[in-house]
Amino acid sequence: MTWIPIVLFVGFLIIVWYFLMIRPIRHREQQHDRLVLDLAKGDIVITAGGMYGKVDQIDEGSVVIIVESGTKIRVTKGSILKIEGPPREIIG
Repeated sequence: MTWIPIVLFVGFLIIVWYFLMIRPIRHREQQHDRLVLDLAKGDIVITAGGMYGKVDQIDEGSVVIIVESGTKIRVTKGSILKIEGPPREIIG
């Protein structure tokens, strides 16, 4: 009989841990996956390093972006943090 409160308490802690730790992380990962799937040539993106660039080419695991100086940089899809508004011309 004394084990029932302990088991209930541990179960409660597991449920709270799930909703405070695991669920938000999964939600952010799903949002990022949707963001990467929505990438299109011409989108203005911000990388994890803080660089702004225009998407030039999308490969399986990477993206080629053009920065303001006209330089092309290849970054991983995981380093794309957000799409910055509608496409606009930043070069030339």
